[in-house]
Amino acid sequence: MNKDHIRSYWESQGVEHDDSHWASWGDNWAIDLEIETIGKHLKDGDHVLDVGCANGFSSLKQLEKHRLASVTGVDFAASMIAAANRTKARLGLGDEVSFAEGDVRSLAFADDSFDAVYTTRVLINLPTWEEQEQGIRECLRVTKPGGRVILSEGFWEPLVLLNALRALTKLPPLVEHDFNRYLKRSSLEAFLAERGLEWQVEDFSSVYYLGSRLVRELVTDPSAYPGYSNPINKIFYELEKQFSGGGMGIQQAFVIRKAP
Repeated sequence: MNKDHIRSYWESQGVEHDDSHWASWGDNWAIDLEIETIGKHLKDGDHVLDVGCANGFSSLKQLEKHRLASVTGVDFAASMIAAANRTKARLGLGDEVSFAEGDVRSLAFADDSFDAVYTTRVLINLPTWEEQEQGIRECLRVTKPGGRVILSEGFWEPLVLLNALRALTKLPPLVEHDFNRYLKRSSLEAFLAERGLEWQVEDFSSVYYLGSRLVRELVTDPSAYPGYSNPINKIFYELEKQFSGGGMGIQQAFVIRKAP
């Protein structure tokens, strides 16, 4: 799939879903886990950059939860930014939040501009590791020394593990969407190690994925529940908030500290 097709897909999502979480993803439970995980690494007074902010859904949630100095959101889909700015105007927000078109591979900000920079399922929209690496470099560049880069992305290795469990129960494998290319943890870890960067991994979705992508299909008829409304999803979401880990959560967060 070419890049124009990927952009066209997200432009259509922005038009169709306006300010809903569905603009970026229908899985509201996973989105909540993402927002909570990223929020743990934001501090009061931070200047924050949300790269690939979609319609601003996550940006505005973080602004609600923290006393941030500012939140800046950028996205390459014009329809997403238009939706974000409509929501900003409706809520009567001021200069503490701003939204503009932008590309993770070439961020229009000076070096060392933000205390924290995060992505949420953004790098996986780039079709090659070389472009994903370029996006990571840009996120690091615009982060202040000692600041944090949080990459909340989809990863290949957990998909392989989850599919192995599905194979044992004779379920078909899960596959990437045409507009997604999951990161390989091994490549990202090698990239960070080569640069002497410190990082930690937040495995925040494994229990939830176990329930919503395995148990759900074994004990219920998934077709009976539209979207992500299956009650199994909520049960395992609640479990995830108490217990985490296991390595099968496709959505994970690398929290990187830029050297002082």
